[in-house]
Amino acid sequence: MARGKASIKSYENQQKRAAYAFILPNFIIFTTFFLIPAVYGVIYSFYKHDGWSKPKFIGWNNYKAILADPVFWKVLQQTFVYAIVSVPLVFAVSLLLAMLLTQDGIKGRGLMRASIYWPTMISTVIVGLMWRWIFGENFGIINYLIQLFGGTSVPWLTSDFFAKATVIVATVWSKAGFFMIIFIGGLESIPTSYYEAATIDGASKLRQFWNITLPLLKPTSFLVFVLSIINAFKEYPLVLTLTGGGPGDSTTYIVQYIYETGFIRFKMGFASAASMIMFVILAILTLVQFKIGRGGEV
Repeated sequence: MARGKASIKSYENQQKRAAYAFILPNFIIFTTFFLIPAVYGVIYSFYKHDGWSKPKFIGWNNYKAILADPVFWKVLQQTFVYAIVSVPLVFAVSLLLAMLLTQDGIKGRGLMRASIYWPTMISTVIVGLMWRWIFGENFGIINYLIQLFGGTSVPWLTSDFFAKATVIVATVWSKAGFFMIIFIGGLESIPTSYYEAATIDGASKLRQFWNITLPLLKPTSFLVFVLSIINAFKEYPLVLTLTGGGPGDSTTYIVQYIYETGFIRFKMGFASAASMIMFVILAILTLVQFKIGRGGEV
């Protein structure tokens, strides 16, 4: 009996060691590249630090300077506008694509899914350069076609309005495929018997969508909203390669502001404080989404 217990204990210890061995690489990567930099970010946000000389403790002065900086507020406002416009568009387009590509009888459905998902597998830098090539004012394909039919070229990347619109179009194109796959998983988990019963009761397709699809997609929709808002707030390589943050600073968003403050103007403490403010904003938005997504329970 005692020998049996010792054998079970030995087996459990082996299972634990195997589990720790699998977790260890991810733990090391997370600690090295996420946890330690985050801790240093919090510490440096209270220091005056240029990245070279000895840091000097200045308390909350970095935060006070950021809140008094009109450029920060402008960039933050532009980031919110970008998120408010792009997130619903990405959500609607990815949901629509998912619903279309889960319908029975569509030929080449697998190929279409792969084609739409493809942009998410290539580098965001390449996506930005590609859209710059399409919407370039003097050499872009779109303007070439417009001029070919007698029109005048459009300042896609040199006008405030068109530059912002172009960034949003490129964002939707590059992100919709990823969220479409998530929605497809959610749609395919809904039992078909619900739709069969609704059809027998005479419910229209629109009524089935509102009364069955949307309520049962609530957890998936919540995940898509959280991820897409985080993506919107940390968008940087796409914008940098497409517009460079211009014209002027009309498409400069919060991450570019933090990067240029820290690594071009060498105000590491200031940039760290801006990062902490961005973290707090994202945490608040996520908590609000949790509250809405769970019917008031946080």
